[in-house]
Amino acid sequence: MTQTFSSQVLSWFQQYGRKHLPWQKNVTPYRVWVSEIMLQQTQVTTVIPYFERFMTTFPTVQDLAAAPQDRVLNLWTGLGYYARARNLHKTAKLVCEQCNGEFPEKVHELEQLPGIGRSTAGAIRSLGHGEYAPILDGNVKRVLARHFAVAGWPGKTKVLKELWQLSEQLTPEKDSAAYNQAMMDIGAMICTRSKPLCEQCPVNSTCTARETDTIAHYPGKKPQKVKPVKATHMLLFRYNEHFLLEKRPQTGIWGGLWGFPQSEEENQIASFIRHYGLSEQTRQQLPGFRHTFSHFHLDCYPLLIDVTPADHSLNENHHLWVKADTNKDLGFAAPTVKLMKQLITNK
Repeated sequence: MTQTFSSQVLSWFQQYGRKHLPWQKNVTPYRVWVSEIMLQQTQVTTVIPYFERFMTTFPTVQDLAAAPQDRVLNLWTGLGYYARARNLHKTAKLVCEQCNGEFPEKVHELEQLPGIGRSTAGAIRSLGHGEYAPILDGNVKRVLARHFAVAGWPGKTKVLKELWQLSEQLTPEKDSAAYNQAMMDIGAMICTRSKPLCEQCPVNSTCTARETDTIAHYPGKKPQKVKPVKATHMLLFRYNEHFLLEKRPQTGIWGGLWGFPQSEEENQIASFIRHYGLSEQTRQQLPGFRHTFSHFHLDCYPLLIDVTPADHSLNENHHLWVKADTNKDLGFAAPTVKLMKQLITNK
């Protein structure tokens, strides 16, 4: 059964699998690693242009390690989940400082690096180094859960353990790179979340979910929680067509990114203005909008405030005056980009 499953998957891959994605050319552990981090929570079509720009700018792990964080975050702007970019930068530095610029081959060593979990480590080892290692990304979880009717949400320890056991058993020793890519492709192209193309699946004859007409039951869904709603006032301080940006702390939402100063309480805005050494001239409330994170909603209320700087004591490492169409190498969160574009349009 195990051998049949794997051989069917590999045969399908030879004929239909994706073999021309950017990270499948000039394969190195570095290129595989960057692509795997970008592909977490993000579709292939979205990742491709980001990956190509990233590789043009940072062709080697040494180039990435030597870059300022702002440059890395700038190239990541729009991909979201910015902790991935911060961890990517940290890992590049560690690989250069502790591993002589070479990615470890063993899964447990790769897992010690920031932002690399077991499945990503398996992908780097198999796809990048050409050595045996199972993987279990979202696509593979879906294929295995349906084929073997593994009930329950994969976020639960028991369910995850069962899926890992299946992945370990089915991944062939010799062709694990091709097999792993094939499983990701089947999940992305055939065994999709909705309307899977079961007739085109190479292992459809032994799929339990198909046989029992229970495809929609697998994988089990994450228990629904009502997302809390938070609110913030985004303060768009304007002076001579320039806007004040501040760099956020490395931890928390939008860590390390540049954005407009924020105040959770409306009655604190006046003290914020004094804190930045500004003198208010006029203010205008702009249309609010909601930005949704994985664990909460954030209602944003932008306030355009024309100001005059009363002094110039702001720390340039943490505060900058920029035009809305700035081309500086800075990382911005999605709401900042949205507001910048709005400011340019309404000029």
